[in-house]
Amino acid sequence: MSIYYFYFFITIFVGIILYLYYSSIKSKTPPHIDALFTEALNSMVKGDSFKAIGILKQVVKQDSNHIRAYLQLGNILREKNPEQALKIHQSLTVRPNLSQEIKLDIHRALANDYKKIGSDAKSIEEAKIILSIEKRNLWALRFLVQIAEKNKDWDEAALWTKHLKKISGNKNNDDEARFDVFRGIDCLNNGKIDEAKILFKKAIKYSPEHLPSYRYLGDTYEKIRDLSKALENWEIFAEKDIENGTKVYTKIESALFDLGRFSEVENFYNRILKIDSSNLEATIRLANVLDEKGESGLALNLIDNIVKSRSSEIRGDLMRLKLSISTSTPIELGYQIDQILNKISKSNED
Repeated sequence: MSIYYFYFFITIFVGIILYLYYSSIKSKTPPHIDALFTEALNSMVKGDSFKAIGILKQVVKQDSNHIRAYLQLGNILREKNPEQALKIHQSLTVRPNLSQEIKLDIHRALANDYKKIGSDAKSIEEAKIILSIEKRNLWALRFLVQIAEKNKDWDEAALWTKHLKKISGNKNNDDEARFDVFRGIDCLNNGKIDEAKILFKKAIKYSPEHLPSYRYLGDTYEKIRDLSKALENWEIFAEKDIENGTKVYTKIESALFDLGRFSEVENFYNRILKIDSSNLEATIRLANVLDEKGESGLALNLIDNIVKSRSSEIRGDLMRLKLSISTSTPIELGYQIDQILNKISKSNED
């Protein structure tokens, strides 16, 4: 090889090395820009949005290619100016050479922007774009379920939930049961009794521990006057969901009365109190039953015990006052009323 070609190749090689070196220097974010961006993130964590916006604006002014800064700027602005946030995030979609991670973050931001301005259809499109980029994206699937639930589109909610469960490996069937209950309620409200009954039974089959299924199945049987089955389901609901079970107490009492089984009301409330002895609603209702049977002394003892354990509850005091009217003197009744008034006054002060 001649000396001419040797120097020629050396020159080309050195030129390539220098080009790559200076290109790499040019592409790197200056350290002070990174420091500013970190400061902006710290301000966001502290809740100082005003300061964070100011710093992020400095970052993008000094480095127009800082995609992360634009993303965070839009995310902060979304709360008070979602249209401006949308414009910022839309402008990022046309940037060249975006990594997959950045694309996902941009479309996630856009989905939230559209949701904020009330354009659910557009937000759904953005979530689906995310899934076209990354099929197993859990955030997008959860977002689609959330939007479907918000719009009461139970079929869509169930569809995306199935995808989510398949990817996450979650074998819990509560969500499917919940959506069937919502569908059933819609049918019940529209007079489609048979369809509602099928859906509530399906929900119980999916998840026997999803307790609202029993409540609404009971309501369905009530519609067709099958009170025995209505009662059966309401009692399951009331005994398993102590907190919300109070919502069907009146229905249970009415059903037992219509069936000629009112004597069983006492047994029902005793079962509830065996599960939860501090249940005020069940205690008051049982006391009423005992009082109607002429067992006022037992009823009063029952209320006295609950008043001691739940001293802040005025309903217990009122029930005791009611039970005492026929047996107490006016002075004793006046004393009870004063106690109730003092309790109300103290409650208002707190």
